[in-house]
Amino acid sequence: MSDPAPVSVPPPAPVAGRPPTTSTLAVVSLVCGILGWTMLPGLGSIVAIITGHLARSEIRNASPALEGDGLAVAGLVLGYSMIAVAVAAIMMFVVFFGGIFALAAFSGA
Repeated sequence: MSDPAPVSVPPPAPVAGRPPTTSTLAVVSLVCGILGWTMLPGLGSIVAIITGHLARSEIRNASPALEGDGLAVAGLVLGYSMIAVAVAAIMMFVVFFGGIFALAAFSGA
């Protein structure tokens, strides 16, 4: 007598439960990042950075139940890039007008 062919077991069916929800902090981070580039440059960028980091931490700790890491990262990128642009603009302003004042002071005008 020969042995019967091995029976393959199908993978378990997905458990029916609540679908993952999007993190509210991630949405807030993205919205504030956009506001940081449009209507609230300073405040929107800072709020986007803070809520983006909080959202990523929240998503990592509740991984299967929450999603929205991409939204949080987009908010972080928008927030940090606005801060970088603002710092660069301030530095260029200081260098430009500092150079003008230095020229005026040294020329004796």
